[in-house]
Amino acid sequence: MPYFIKELYLTLQGEGAHCGRPAVFCRFTGCNLWSGREEDRPTAICRFCDTDFVGTDGDHGGRFETPQDLAETVAALWLGEGPPYVVCTGGEPLLQLDSALVSAFHEKGLEVAVETNGTIPVPDGIDWVCVSPKANTKLVVTEGDELKLVYPQVAAEPQQFECLNFTHFYLQPMDGPRVRENQESAIRYCQSHGQWRLSTQIHKVLGIR
Repeated sequence: MPYFIKELYLTLQGEGAHCGRPAVFCRFTGCNLWSGREEDRPTAICRFCDTDFVGTDGDHGGRFETPQDLAETVAALWLGEGPPYVVCTGGEPLLQLDSALVSAFHEKGLEVAVETNGTIPVPDGIDWVCVSPKANTKLVVTEGDELKLVYPQVAAEPQQFECLNFTHFYLQPMDGPRVRENQESAIRYCQSHGQWRLSTQIHKVLGIR
């Protein structure tokens, strides 16, 4: 099965538990909650996404015919010391990420993380599972390493997820015209609910990808 990749790039993880960690981001095309086209945003399940995951025209993007081809390209972008780390994101990466690609990444020595909306089962072998729930969806991934909730979302309140089997729970203020208000609200919630920690998008603050 070919893999369609929007872009591949070396960066620093900007959110959540691994904030500041060097990582190669592997952004898959496509999502099951929004087409990625602005004309479809008003009717999308997720309407606040700020990521371009349409097409394969980004840096090092394209169609990769085999998992080995993609794994080799990802590994070649790693410049740091220590175990290379790849973050599979999107869009929704689990529309394409499968056990064959996970194995190919591991054969290259890569530690594999996924950032998913949690509506598609996770293949075996993923080293770090981060779920970011979206309102009005059925969550099928109910355990993992990190739950990162964009906040606030109507019909996706934090208390809905507190009983799930995750090691870390993060609130991430929703970006956009009300970002300062959302930051203040998320800070207050974390101050009064010790299970939750604040996740800020450091890559946006620093101006890095």
